[in-house]
Amino acid sequence: MKLERLISIIYMLLNNDVVSASELSCKYGVSQRTIYRDIEAICAAGIPVVSYQGVNGGYGIMKEYKMDKSLLSSDDIASLITLLKSTTTVFEDVRAHDTIQRLKTVQTENSRAPSLTMDLGSWRSYTSHLRTLHSAINARQLVHFHYMNAKDERQDRIVEPVSLLLKYDAWYLYGYCRSRDDYRVFKLTRMSKLAVLPELFERHHNIHTEDILSGGGKNQEQTEYAVIHFTAGSLATVLDEFYLDEKQFKEDGSLLLTIVKAIDTDWLIEKLLSFGEDAVVLEPQSLRQKIKDKIGKMLNRYEEV
Repeated sequence: MKLERLISIIYMLLNNDVVSASELSCKYGVSQRTIYRDIEAICAAGIPVVSYQGVNGGYGIMKEYKMDKSLLSSDDIASLITLLKSTTTVFEDVRAHDTIQRLKTVQTENSRAPSLTMDLGSWRSYTSHLRTLHSAINARQLVHFHYMNAKDERQDRIVEPVSLLLKYDAWYLYGYCRSRDDYRVFKLTRMSKLAVLPELFERHHNIHTEDILSGGGKNQEQTEYAVIHFTAGSLATVLDEFYLDEKQFKEDGSLLLTIVKAIDTDWLIEKLLSFGEDAVVLEPQSLRQKIKDKIGKMLNRYEEV
C-alpha cells in the first residue's frame, strides 16, 4: 500500500543521511518515477526532505527535523527497543514496529550490542488467545469463553477484557466478568472456545493492574512453611520450579528445600507428586498427610492391576 510505503521511506530517511532513488526503488519494488512522486508527497506533508546532487546523491531529511539524540542515552534506547521487540514476539503490533524504527533513528552508530534479549513468546499455544484478547481489549469488545476453574469445574464466562498480564511464565486476562458481576483474573491455559462478541462495552475500568496478581490465591488454602527432600536426579526441575526458595545441597548430591512463604497448597501437592519418589515432604505433618491421602486415592484406582 502507498501509505505504508511512504511511512517506511520516512523511517529509512531518518535512519540514514542520504538514500538514493535507485536504492528506494529496489527496496520497495517500484519505479524511480514512483519514488519521485512519493518524495513529493512526503514534502507536501510538511516533512523537509533535502535533495543531494552528484554521484553519491539522493534524499535525506534536514538534521534539525530529527530527534535530538541527547534526549536518551544509548542504554535507554537499547532498553526501549528490547522491550518493544519482546512484545512483537507475541503481538502483531504495527505501532510497536514503527516506534522501534523511530528509536533507531536516534541510536548512535557506535551503540553496543544489546546486553539483554527478551522473547515473550511461548512453546505453549498462547499466541492465538493473546492476539485475540489484545484486539478485543483495544476495540472494547466483549469476549466469551469456557473456563476451567481450580475446582475442575467448566464454566461459561462473558467478560469485559481490561488487561493482559504476564507473571512468571503464565499469561492472565484481567477483566470484569458479567457472569459473576465482579472483576476476575483468568489463566489463559484454562480457556477454551474463546470468541470475540460484536457487543461493545462502555464501562470505564479504573483499576491498577500492577496490584492485581499480588493477592492471587487469597481464597485458596495456603501452605506457609514446608521442608522437602529431593534426590540428586531431580535437581534441574527443582531449580526451575522453586528457584526463589531456600536450598541446602547435601554431600550425596540431594537437596533440602525450605519454603517459608505462602504458597497454594493444591498447586504444591500436584507439583510434588509430579516428582514421584524423588520428593519427600519432611515438614509439616499436615502436608505429609494430604499427600499420603492423595497417593492412597491414586492407588485405589489401580486395585485391579
